[in-house]
Amino acid sequence: MPRNVEIKAKVKDFEALCTRAAELSHSTGILMHQHDTFFTVKTGRLKLRETDSAPAELIFYNRPDLDGPKLSDYSISMINDSRGMKETLGRALGIKGEVKKERRLYIVGQTRIHCDRVASLGDFMELEVVLNAEQEVSDGESIAKELMTKLDICDKDLLTGAYLDIILDKQLL
Repeated sequence: MPRNVEIKAKVKDFEALCTRAAELSHSTGILMHQHDTFFTVKTGRLKLRETDSAPAELIFYNRPDLDGPKLSDYSISMINDSRGMKETLGRALGIKGEVKKERRLYIVGQTRIHCDRVASLGDFMELEVVLNAEQEVSDGESIAKELMTKLDICDKDLLTGAYLDIILDKQLL
């Protein structure tokens, strides 16, 4: 199963973050609109990702809900019939919630930088350091921390969990 080391953080100055990410990646990034539907599962998270620029994906991942860099194991399957898959999984497992976001993707070495505008939540960023088979989690943590410094991301801005968790927590208030 593929692995990456991830961080997620709240962003105060979205445009400045995008500018720094563009400079580090030497690119303008790729703009995507994503709609993630999360399903109720006992362990990990299962979501159907629909975008305006690629086929749908069914993504299962498992990672601890901790702030700071954390290991995520994941599996991705391409889906040709996203509407049918959403209905089938929704009926079988139940829909836990949905997240809609505009994402700018930048690539720096083996790291994906996501600059996200999440509907009803605000501005965030994620780092996903994709580990190769020989790399230890500590290698990914070091890369993530170095990029956090370059992107001016502070430890106090780090988040646990997924965007859906934040949305669901807001609904309970």
